[in-house]
Amino acid sequence: MHIPDGFLSARVAFGYAALSSLGIGMACYRLRAERTRGPSALIGVSAAFVFAAQMVNFPVAAGTSGHLVGSALSGALLGLPGALVVMTAVIIMQCLAFADGGVFALGANVFNMGLVGCIVGVCCYRLLCGAAPSPTRRVASVACAGWCATIAGAVSCASQLSLSGSARLPVVLPAMLGVHALIGMGEAVISSLVVASVLRFRPELLENSRPVRLGERAPASAVFAGLGLSVAIAALLAPIAYTAPDGFSRVTQALGLRANAGPQLAPFSEYGIPGVVSGVLATVLAGCLGTLLVFGLCWLLALALVPRPSRSTEPPRVPVESSG
Repeated sequence: MHIPDGFLSARVAFGYAALSSLGIGMACYRLRAERTRGPSALIGVSAAFVFAAQMVNFPVAAGTSGHLVGSALSGALLGLPGALVVMTAVIIMQCLAFADGGVFALGANVFNMGLVGCIVGVCCYRLLCGAAPSPTRRVASVACAGWCATIAGAVSCASQLSLSGSARLPVVLPAMLGVHALIGMGEAVISSLVVASVLRFRPELLENSRPVRLGERAPASAVFAGLGLSVAIAALLAPIAYTAPDGFSRVTQALGLRANAGPQLAPFSEYGIPGVVSGVLATVLAGCLGTLLVFGLCWLLALALVPRPSRSTEPPRVPVESSG
């Protein structure tokens, strides 16, 4: 669903960039203000996993592929503010370093996959989970939330194309909904499998599973396991991913829409490495590098956003009087 440059008008691109900036600012403020939050390293691990998983395209129809977006999944793990920070960091990294999505359309992409995806995904997940969800209900809820978030992002993307004059809404909306309804099924399956695995091995990592004290460190085993899994996905699965055009590209090709922009410059454009001849090796190196970079970026960002606990926040000790 990454929109390349050349499809959106300047008015639409800048308008959605302003909306995305406002949403990101509110998420950062909320993340800093919350006194109970997930450990900072887990925000980095979630971003690394989403980045690596988005490299793995799966077939959804003849000549069409899809990939995990991860907004609902991130919301189930981190809550709304943390999920929005994760998705924003991933989308920015993909755009600036790997030319995945246009620079001019960056605000619109953050709005569709970040703001809309996270809000719809988290609201659906919490609504379906209820106050005291069972493990089965959590898995089913995140599956439904992932599908709804994908559909909502597709609707937003179609609206942006229509507002830009690139396509008529009655034409582009059914096309986007048709292909992304199938992609949303893959999103639902992957999200449910991840949440089921977390419930099996690390249930305390899910949002609202237990109160987390400010400044609490993530379990080292969870951080290393999550980061190792993300790197493994980028190294082993990304090179064999389905290479057909994604849902957005397939829709624009079917409708005859063409971008009015030149090639985008990025250091690792199309997930390649300068000087590396082998395409498979370049994809592996670029994927692993991007996974580690987005992990470090989100970890440092989370540490910077959330203040360290001060001694004054600790409960005062009550002296015990000795008898006699």
